[in-house]
Amino acid sequence: MERVNKYRTHNCSEIRESIIGTRVTVSGWYENIRDHGGVKFLDLRDHYGIVQVVIHDENLIKSLPKESVITVEGKVVKRDEETINPKIESGTVEIVCESLTVLNKVRTSLPFEITSSKSVKEDLRLKYRFLDLRNSEVKNNIVLRSKVISFIRKKMEEMGFLEIQTPILTSSSPEGARDYIIPSRKYKGKFYALPQAPQIFKQILMVSGFDRYFQIAPCFRDEDARADRSPGEFYQLDFEMSFAEQEDVLSVAEDVLYETFTKFSDKVVSKPPFPRIPYKEAMLKYGTDKPDLRNPLEIIDISDMFLDTGFAPFRKKTVRAINVQNCSTQPRSFFENMLEFALGIGMKGLGYIKVDEEMKFFGPIDKFLSDEDRKELINRVNLKPGCVLFFIADTKEFAPKLAGQIRTELARRLGLIDENRFEFCFIVDFPMYEIDEETGAIAFTHNPFSMPQGGLDALLNKDPLEIVAHQYDVVCNGVELSSGAVRNHDIDIMVKAFELAGYTEEDLKNKFCALYNAFKFGAPPHAGMAPGIDRIIMLLTGEENIREVIAFPMNNNAQDLMTNAPCEVTEKQLREVHIKIR
Repeated sequence: MERVNKYRTHNCSEIRESIIGTRVTVSGWYENIRDHGGVKFLDLRDHYGIVQVVIHDENLIKSLPKESVITVEGKVVKRDEETINPKIESGTVEIVCESLTVLNKVRTSLPFEITSSKSVKEDLRLKYRFLDLRNSEVKNNIVLRSKVISFIRKKMEEMGFLEIQTPILTSSSPEGARDYIIPSRKYKGKFYALPQAPQIFKQILMVSGFDRYFQIAPCFRDEDARADRSPGEFYQLDFEMSFAEQEDVLSVAEDVLYETFTKFSDKVVSKPPFPRIPYKEAMLKYGTDKPDLRNPLEIIDISDMFLDTGFAPFRKKTVRAINVQNCSTQPRSFFENMLEFALGIGMKGLGYIKVDEEMKFFGPIDKFLSDEDRKELINRVNLKPGCVLFFIADTKEFAPKLAGQIRTELARRLGLIDENRFEFCFIVDFPMYEIDEETGAIAFTHNPFSMPQGGLDALLNKDPLEIVAHQYDVVCNGVELSSGAVRNHDIDIMVKAFELAGYTEEDLKNKFCALYNAFKFGAPPHAGMAPGIDRIIMLLTGEENIREVIAFPMNNNAQDLMTNAPCEVTEKQLREVHIKIR
């Protein structure tokens, strides 16, 4: 005998014309009601959709608050033509209510309207996240997230990757961000740490003989929140490959990302192979290592033109220029607003010249240019009638970054960004080392376990700041989705690489003991990367804040307002783990 569910024979989205005349049972949340002169029309919502219920006996819902959970029984009928709602799947039919059972009544006033929860202050939404998630827009982001992760899993398995879980409780190691640490009850004064990434474990899996590993990995970093970064935890598609070179990894990433974005978006997705842009070129042409390639503007270095100029702000400075076509007719307010923006990001001014239809120059910088300068600019930056050339001058360190921000702002104000495209690229050839701003010492720029290009010879014979690593990022529309690297699998190269960053071999043994020991037993060449799941979903949904695509996010102050985390614990709990608050 077939079992019958007493709560529903159909879900709300299954109420269609094909079952007109059928007696059905549906359950869900009472979302809204409309009174049409003695007849009431109730919107019933479940996970799958909304259906309209016609109620002739108003006593059935008298004093019933919205969002109460109810079961309705009745017959499916076709709606009158003038009442058809094309916005919902069940919009051509309705249920004539014969009986209504209240399963759970709302006992207090709602903190906000469910259908408009996205316009409510974020902290209130997060406190009542269980209500916020009833909003179809919010819920659909989480549904999409589930579908994307499922698709990625299948894709990785098809490509021969094996899903393996790595530990959540591990040891603290210096990997770039603050650890979340957990006191040990059994070992007084010692601590576990939550993994910032499965970095060491996935490399050890390669040493263990597994060929292709992946997991949808949780990562934990005690970092401040940003619009594209969640405090506390985030998820990434973590994968690693043995006997692999850089192009092997980039090829896998291209395949997975292209297939994912084309399946779950109607936007145009750049086709593989994605451009490979060296770090130095990216910083010169775009002023950032996260370039938005939808922006057609490029930055040009013209520093050599102004080494001995009489114009003091440019003399012996790094000078960048951005040529914007068809811009000379912009109103005066446009240039004033750009100057205000430039001052706001720390620039001392924003010079520019306009080119009219007769190729004559105008603007605040023109009087400092010679005829030879004008000729050279026309040739070097392809000036044409209607162009405006903006100038950014600062130190070697800051000029590229400032130029990048001006490039982005110009494109935004001029509407040059095609919002209907996903443009991918790889940034490659990152510098291995940089100068630490606080200490002035040499430090790792990227992942400390990366292989330097040129191997041990480069480490022994090159200026550390000139050494380039086999490191790469994947970027989409100006958002960094992933970092990765060909790993340093040779213990001699690793010791020297860490030595240049101020670590002794003893430090390496102590801080990275597992990897150090494993590499003594024959490590294969290996490489990998880890695209961020949260950022992928954020791009696919078009959301501007990463918290919109996480089921239970913390707020930007790293608080879970729904569960009141972080919270105090009892003195007994503290004593058990040998902790005293001071």
